[in-house]
Amino acid sequence: MTHLTVIILTYNEALHIARAVDNVIGWAEHVYVLDSGSSDETCKLAEERGAKVFSRKFDNYSNQRNYAIKELPIPTDWILFLDADEYLTQELKGEISNELLDPKADGYYLKRFFFFMGKQIRWGGYSPIWILRLFKKEKGIFQREINEHLVLNGKSAKLQYYFVDDNKESLKVWWNKHIDYAYREAVDLMNSNSQIIKTNFWGSQADRKLWIRYKIWNRIPSYIRPIALFIYRYFFRLGFLDGKSGLIYYFYHGLVYTMIIDSFYLEIKQKEKK
Repeated sequence: MTHLTVIILTYNEALHIARAVDNVIGWAEHVYVLDSGSSDETCKLAEERGAKVFSRKFDNYSNQRNYAIKELPIPTDWILFLDADEYLTQELKGEISNELLDPKADGYYLKRFFFFMGKQIRWGGYSPIWILRLFKKEKGIFQREINEHLVLNGKSAKLQYYFVDDNKESLKVWWNKHIDYAYREAVDLMNSNSQIIKTNFWGSQADRKLWIRYKIWNRIPSYIRPIALFIYRYFFRLGFLDGKSGLIYYFYHGLVYTMIIDSFYLEIKQKEKK
């Protein structure tokens, strides 16, 4: 058993929670689920599989994760955050177990392979995505309300093996969630001038993305951004090689989703002017 605590954030994740908990129960010393008031069987399924369930009303992703770090009774030095639709490969679990016997860093970037409509998205800048998910409890704090960013007070390193993001929900459910995400992104865009987030183009992949977001992306005129992003992902980053599933993903997430963010942003801006 590995001396760490896995924390899974949930809200109506009955479709995924059994796979998520079964993947880490018995391997991690503790498995916690922080739920946001699910109305389905998420909590029941998690408890039946041995996870300990806590609840907190959701406001934003950073606050949810920071609450888990500070308020949950975590007895281990190490934390691993997972989403309900994610799971670790056996190779990564073995690598984490071995690494934590003699840690050489305060946090570790894990590479994530992403699936959409049952197919791995290999191009468009998505293969792989490096995410800082494994870290010492007292060394990390999250920033940003959506697409939250972990700030690590210490040394980081990368692990070799990967985990998987494979969402089994219908396209309708996926899209409804992204409408909410789009509004949160628009609010974040509106507040970006007042946010103080350290960015470094020469840092990690996450740092570089933040630098591009705040130094370049947010300064591109609205409604040009979605078109530019789609062209960049689908053509310049060879997204067309991902086939039909890739075309649907890049069109909806790169073009339509980003267009909706800009629409919400302009609406919020007009209301504030009034």
